[in-house]
Amino acid sequence: QVQLVESGGGLVQAGGSLRLSCAASGTIFRINSMAWYRQAPGKERELVAVIINGGSTDYEDSVKGRFTIPRDNAKNTVYLQMNSLKPEDTAVYYCNADVERKMYGVNNYWGQGTQVTVSS
Repeated sequence: QVQLVESGGGLVQAGGSLRLSCAASGTIFRINSMAWYRQAPGKERELVAVIINGGSTDYEDSVKGRFTIPRDNAKNTVYLQMNSLKPEDTAVYYCNADVERKMYGVNNYWGQGTQVTVSS
C-alpha cells in the first residue's frame, strides 16, 4: 500500500506564507506525478499545482506567481510553497499522487487533507 501524509497547514494572515509538505511511503516503484488540490467550503475540489517526472509543473491561474511546487525525489516528498496568501486561498489542501508499484501498476492516491486558513 501507499500512504500520503501531509503537514504544514495552519492559520496565517493575508500576505503571509506557508509551506505544505506531503510525504509518500509504502511499496513505491516510481512516482509519476504529485499534485496539490484544494477544496473550499461549498466548492468543488480544484487542482492547484502539479509536478510530473522530469520536473514540469503547472499551476491554477489564481496561484501563478505566488505558489510553487518543489519536489524531493529522494524523499518521495512534494511541497507547496505558498506566498502572498489571500483569504480566498482558505481551503482544505489535499496531496495527490500517481504511484507505480511493481506488479500492481499505477494507482492514484490521496492524502487526508490539511486546513489552510488565511485571515484578512
